[in-house]
Amino acid sequence: MAQTAQIKCINKRYRDNPYERITHVGGYVTSQWKLTLDDAIGKIERGEWAFYVERPAGDTVWVEVAISRFGNKYLKTEADGDEPNNLLSLPECP
Repeated sequence: MAQTAQIKCINKRYRDNPYERITHVGGYVTSQWKLTLDDAIGKIERGEWAFYVERPAGDTVWVEVAISRFGNKYLKTEADGDEPNNLLSLPECP
């Protein structure tokens, strides 16, 4: 059974570029954690972890692995279209 964790922050190489790929996701409960994008994708694909984000309205949306038209894997929420807006709106991880 997969463990669950809330993603509360992200890192991108160029924070203000909306087309730049997310490099890390992170969060905190009792301690801070941060994973590379590839690690997070692997944990989802292996069924080890299930990640979610909370939208401003308090809704929980699950994070899933998607594949771009160029064949690159990336993370997005179930509620997002082609762009991972729910993830991109999160603050920068320390």
